[in-house]
Amino acid sequence: MGASRAQINKAHKSRFASKSSRQVHKTSGLDRRGISKTNQQNVLKGARATRIQRNKMLRDKKRAAILKEKRASTGFASPPRVIVLFGLSSSVDVKSLSDGLLTLLSSEYEENGALEFDNRVGAMTISSPTFKFRATIMEAPHGDLTSCIEMAKVADLIAFVASASSSSEGRSNSNSYIDSFGSQCLTIFRALGLPSSAVLILDLPTDQKKRSETKKTCTSSLSSQFPEDCKFFPADSKEELRKFLWLLKDQRLTTPHWRSMRPYVMAHEVEFIADDSSPGKATLHLSGYVRAHNLSVNQLVHVSGAGDFQLSQIDVVKDPFSQSEYKYHANSMDLDNSSGPKVVLSLFPDASKQEPLLVENIPDPLAGEQTWPTEEDLAVADEKRERMVRKKTFLPKGTSDYQAAWIVADEIDDDNSVESEEEENNHMVLDEADNEGGGDHFDRLAPDEDHIYGSFSMRGFDEETEVGTTMTEDENLTKEDIEAEMKRLKEAHADDEQFPDEVDTPVDIEARKRFAKYRGLKSFRTSSWDPKESLPVEYSRIFTFSNFLKTQKQVFRKAKEMDEGASDECVPVGSYVTLHIKQVPVVVACDLQTMSKTRPIVSSGLFQHESKMSVLHLSIKKHASYDNPIKSKEALTFHVGFRQFSARPIFSSDNLNSDKHKMERFLHPGQFSVASIYAPISFPPLPLIALKERKGEASFGPSVAAIGSLRSIDPDRILLKKIILTGYPQRVSKSKAIVRFMFHNPEDVRWFKPVDVWTKCGRRGRVKEPVGTHGAMKCIFDGVVQQHDTVCMSLYKRLYPVWPELQGI
Repeated sequence: MGASRAQINKAHKSRFASKSSRQVHKTSGLDRRGISKTNQQNVLKGARATRIQRNKMLRDKKRAAILKEKRASTGFASPPRVIVLFGLSSSVDVKSLSDGLLTLLSSEYEENGALEFDNRVGAMTISSPTFKFRATIMEAPHGDLTSCIEMAKVADLIAFVASASSSSEGRSNSNSYIDSFGSQCLTIFRALGLPSSAVLILDLPTDQKKRSETKKTCTSSLSSQFPEDCKFFPADSKEELRKFLWLLKDQRLTTPHWRSMRPYVMAHEVEFIADDSSPGKATLHLSGYVRAHNLSVNQLVHVSGAGDFQLSQIDVVKDPFSQSEYKYHANSMDLDNSSGPKVVLSLFPDASKQEPLLVENIPDPLAGEQTWPTEEDLAVADEKRERMVRKKTFLPKGTSDYQAAWIVADEIDDDNSVESEEEENNHMVLDEADNEGGGDHFDRLAPDEDHIYGSFSMRGFDEETEVGTTMTEDENLTKEDIEAEMKRLKEAHADDEQFPDEVDTPVDIEARKRFAKYRGLKSFRTSSWDPKESLPVEYSRIFTFSNFLKTQKQVFRKAKEMDEGASDECVPVGSYVTLHIKQVPVVVACDLQTMSKTRPIVSSGLFQHESKMSVLHLSIKKHASYDNPIKSKEALTFHVGFRQFSARPIFSSDNLNSDKHKMERFLHPGQFSVASIYAPISFPPLPLIALKERKGEASFGPSVAAIGSLRSIDPDRILLKKIILTGYPQRVSKSKAIVRFMFHNPEDVRWFKPVDVWTKCGRRGRVKEPVGTHGAMKCIFDGVVQQHDTVCMSLYKRLYPVWPELQGI
């Protein structure tokens, strides 16, 4: 009864309440009235309120950044937008479209009779007060691959022009609006990073119904080749072009990330002045707008097609394409009325802050380790000397110790000379351990001579191997020679795919000399290989980083601080400047002035360390349109960002679980490989385009061989060339076999005895001993060996890229 009448109190609803809310009732009434409702809600929310406020701050920051970018690209002080007109086929009339756009932009100037075009670099730059923006219109020459690549690097908008009446050139492809060159350039533009794009359709029918159907057909056929946000515009009439320009004015243009990392100047004018103090050198003058970031007079610049140089001066010039309402505050200054560009401000480099132009490290041949031997080293050497077997040299009777020291030990051949007992009695025996003059000299010379002989023999073999990896660069080759060379390469490529890495042992040369530089590995993945072992001389001329990622972050941070800070050494974005680039070869300056008529000349700012040589690794893939085989160490022209240089890359695989990477003799289609070259340092991300000159077809220009991106800078990346020596079982007894034709003498069998062998059917084993005198050997395996199996031995040698000076290009 008592239990049923027990009092049951209602549970408090404080299970999910915070500790502070449960303690509110302890607060006095006066203090409780001071706590507002908003503060109580913030106390209850806790981390949620902080998270909401942080997200709001991030949204405001992104909105401000977008607004700043939009004002910088469309504002009064923004540089002209670069519009590249690219015809998707050879039948497209890009010239008439360019004239129509320029006429529409310059209509108000034509009425006033003040129309001025900048036609000095193959481009038209104009400032339109009607549309309130400035534009530089460039026509991409159809068929000129190099010019199209250079224009795509600086384009703010690529307007692809298609003709509704284009034919398919007899191809089976359903897309009849793009020819082979247009399709090739589209893949290149995607590899470089496609900026904002639009498609202009020409030659539409006049009938409204047919016009709408033709436009719909063209749009559906081309939509798969372009991004989703790409818009299609008809461009036959002036009203349609006007609509396109109005939409372009308000459009927020996107640029590739790699291009927005560095300041660059697209030259509107290229001139040079010979330097009297330095014969053969000149000062190059490039005039144009500063884009992307502020440009410092103390940093190095790279001129496309020329190289890296220092600046001697930067002149901020009055904008030649500004309208009255767009003029800078500096234009109100009192300037001289003389002819020529009006210089507003001149910046000169500071010798203490200017980045030095270092390309190669100057090696010191005496910088190696030169330590005096310690007492412990001397004691160990004495013990080894005592353990050595004392060699005996026969000397004429009556020879003193002083005279014996002058006798050359090489003249005495114990193995070949046969002396009678009477001659032995007439000679005295001299211990070479006591003859420090003659004995040590003999001991020092013998191994050195063997080493010199071995290195001399291997040098010939290596040269033969290296020559075999490159095609003949003779310009006087006939058409039959070129066809024979290409046939030989294709056969080698097919053999490499069918029998990868297999090498025949030469009959007339000992294998231990032919493959002296190779070694065996117990496991390719886990066996150790010192990356600093036996480095070539070229490694003393390059630069390396102790921590590349940390250095890259520091360089980017320094560039950001320089860009955000108001420094007197920097020129702001949008300024029209004249760069004075010093110490440019006169021949290079003349070539740049000639090339500026057909393609843009770009001068880009370099980060710290970006002029120094190192080992670059590029992720590369063979282009689908290139049919010929690409061999390792074959000359290619690389476009890495704004840079352009020639190199002979070594292709290798990419092993994620190993520090060693296997060299590939050919660049196989359909898969990515890593190309290693000596080149100036560049900080990723950067796109890559590899071009190959056509043999015997110089008039047609280069063709695209591969595309990719910059991967890393690491001289310690180990590239191993693998060869496989093969033999065939002659007699088999369960797990034992007599193997022939891998070697041709028993000395080679004993030399390679420590290396493990394996079979193509999956058996692993070792060499036990040589059999006979013709190179046969007995092998023991971990299982039963089949008679039809093939016995293999893997050997490895480290490879290094070819130094640019040795390439002859």
